[in-house]
Amino acid sequence: MSDDAAPDLRASDADRERVAEVLRDALAEGRLDMDEFEERLESAYAARTYGELAPLTRDLPAAGAPSPLAAVSFVKEPVRDGSWAGRITGGEGSSTGAVAILSGFERRGRWTVPKRFSCLAFMGGGELDLREADFADREVEINCVAVMGGVQVIVPPGVEVVVRGIGVMGGFEHPRDDGPAEPGAPRVVIGGFAFWGGVGVERKLPRAERRRLKEQRRQEQLERRAERHELHRARREERERRRGGGR
Repeated sequence: MSDDAAPDLRASDADRERVAEVLRDALAEGRLDMDEFEERLESAYAARTYGELAPLTRDLPAAGAPSPLAAVSFVKEPVRDGSWAGRITGGEGSSTGAVAILSGFERRGRWTVPKRFSCLAFMGGGELDLREADFADREVEINCVAVMGGVQVIVPPGVEVVVRGIGVMGGFEHPRDDGPAEPGAPRVVIGGFAFWGGVGVERKLPRAERRRLKEQRRQEQLERRAERHELHRARREERERRRGGGR
């Protein structure tokens, strides 16, 4: 189904995520500035129908498309089954490096981490978000050089992380709450050099999972509130019944 078909059809979380992915790619490529990106992203997550989603990417190329004439499609594509085997591609990475000199860089959303990725942050900062990424190999190396700057690496639960960087008046931070690696998960080796700077590593759940848990907690709160309301109502009716019986 194209973005012009059935505009009143209700959009799913997966539909909103596909639009968000195109917007993130457009921001990284300079097609959108930060204000435009934030405005469209907010509209995407608030959208309820295809008709509300389609205009947000109509002037942007679809993820991975070479031509800006290709609009995002709402055809139901096969979804990754969630296993690590489906995320280790064995191909090339989306990019092999990044540089931030008095500026910043980021890699996030759906991208492929190459076997070796190098980045430099000089009086600047960068973010490498691996939560939704694919991996070119079962073991990837990320080499970070931070000079009076910093790099933040975000990994999902289950990924094995090995930190080997050297810090001089700076440091490399190991992930907290580091549990055992999941079977088949990739191994991420983080090395490099930090001088008056730092490289941080933290674990976070993927955005879709965080939203799901947030919605689950909200639903549980509503259910508890309804249970309390029902309990108060039952107690009130019991008091009224007793008062009526005593007359």
